[in-house]
Amino acid sequence: MASRRYLKKQIDYLVGEVIGDAQLSLYFNPEQKREDIISVMEEAVALRNNLYARIKPEEKNNRSLVRKHYAAIRNDMMAGVDGLFEKLSE
Repeated sequence: MASRRYLKKQIDYLVGEVIGDAQLSLYFNPEQKREDIISVMEEAVALRNNLYARIKPEEKNNRSLVRKHYAAIRNDMMAGVDGLFEKLSE
């Protein structure tokens, strides 16, 4: 079974990287596309909150379902962070 604490640390690290890059973009481009950058930051926070809410598995006794649950969370996390980095690079 995957460690929930480790998964939360991964989520915080990746979302923190997105927000850090967004803050650098705001610093170097203060007036250009400010609203777009702020919306990416808001989406990152919403992604973090959504993933945190899904961490606790509903079925604890079936190991294969728990593994699938955590794998789905990791896949959603990576897809969401990649999408946010793509939006930020635009």
